[in-house]
Amino acid sequence: MKVCVIGTGYVGLVTGVCLAYAGHDVICVDNNEAKVKLMMSGQSPIHEPGLPEIMQQAIAQGNISFTTDMEAGVEHGDVLFIAVGTPSLPDGQSDTRYVEAVARGIGANLKQGYKVIVNKSTVPIGSGDWVRMLVLDGMAEHGNTKQAEFDIVSNPEFLREGNAVYDTFNPDRIVLGSNSDRALNIMRELYVDIIKRKFATDSSASSAHGDLQVPVVVTDLNSAEMIKYAANAF
Repeated sequence: MKVCVIGTGYVGLVTGVCLAYAGHDVICVDNNEAKVKLMMSGQSPIHEPGLPEIMQQAIAQGNISFTTDMEAGVEHGDVLFIAVGTPSLPDGQSDTRYVEAVARGIGANLKQGYKVIVNKSTVPIGSGDWVRMLVLDGMAEHGNTKQAEFDIVSNPEFLREGNAVYDTFNPDRIVLGSNSDRALNIMRELYVDIIKRKFATDSSASSAHGDLQVPVVVTDLNSAEMIKYAANAF
């Protein structure tokens, strides 16, 4: 499947590299040109055990590329991940301006066809509908009147620094929040090999689960966002 990951911070890069390693055709977009050049050379800008090795393998297999070109990324991906930072403001609220910029940028570059827009960023509850409106605003602001279709999915991450690659391939659940069956089916297809534990590396975990697949928790958008906040509280 063709995937675009926008933002190559901790969550975005791990997501993009792991999906590429799993056989998907991934393009990662970042506005930092120096960082993109570093990744194109096969070097990871973050320290995460196991990431450089699978990143270099994915590059060698032609499954992943890196660019600063948002238009190229949006055009490439059937699934578009928003994975930019939402740092805390002094008042404790999340700074969502990067999510806003990306959502508008996606809207500005949508063309004919159907896209699944997936939010990986930690955002306030209720942001799914907000992201949808921002994409529509981006389309309108740039005179984008093409017959583009899209749905929004919330797919929160539960990665631990230092164990992110392991956690991606050995999840205890995958949470998908959307009101669109079409989008949910595409997300299940995207994760099918992870759901089937094809890349599970922990034999004890595999034994504990037996032949059971990774549970896929399907909710509405708001509930998926709430699950992320609840998980962060522990």
